[in-house]
Amino acid sequence: MAQVTITINSREYSVACEDGQELRIIQLANLLDEKAKMICSGAGQVQENMLLAMVGLLIADELCELKKNNTPSQETSSLDTLRILEIDQMLSSQIKGLNEQLKSVANSINLL
Repeated sequence: MAQVTITINSREYSVACEDGQELRIIQLANLLDEKAKMICSGAGQVQENMLLAMVGLLIADELCELKKNNTPSQETSSLDTLRILEIDQMLSSQIKGLNEQLKSVANSINLL
């Protein structure tokens, strides 16, 4: 198990992680540090517990917005369903046509 030292709001923390995940942990810590600096620059000195809560809320808000923007609307979903039904009908018609052609070829072969 690897050990990484990260810095958030000028405080160092020693964190254990799986081998090979050190860079990812550092990247995530840098994201937290950016949020912490943003909060402190606007609000001045903030207690560590409150800073943790505020950073968590900012990240949770961003995550919720991302999820909301990636969820297809019901209108889009209905349009997708209609389009799938149209494609299904078109393919079904083409398969029936091919089936008729195959029968015709089979009949021609039987006549030989």
